[in-house]
Amino acid sequence: FNYVWGIFLMRQYFMTLPVSLEDAGRIDGASELGIYFRLFIPFAKPALLVIILFTFSDIWKAFLWPLIVTRSIEMRTVEVGIALLQNQYSSDFPLQMTAATLVALPIIVLFFFTQEYFMEGINLSGTNK
Repeated sequence: FNYVWGIFLMRQYFMTLPVSLEDAGRIDGASELGIYFRLFIPFAKPALLVIILFTFSDIWKAFLWPLIVTRSIEMRTVEVGIALLQNQYSSDFPLQMTAATLVALPIIVLFFFTQEYFMEGINLSGTNK
């Protein structure tokens, strides 16, 4: 899901850039890759950061794919480990909730430090005014 959303977000962002920016790069003698890496990518940092944050969040909370492809318990993700704490006849809910809170902390801390870029990148995917 994040790949499609990231492509859409970047497309929407690049559509908001003025054509004159690309023309100015061509007048200065920049190649197509030079225009892309020296002009467009520096302006796209908020959108790229949002894509990185969402992709990290998606990978961090992955459950089904690691459950299918891993064979040893040591290779499974924390989400699968939390699910394995639940037994057929009993569950240790305080331990599960503590583990879920600890799993959510890196995402919360990452969002806290990237909040301004996150909100700016989300606003980029809106409609043009």
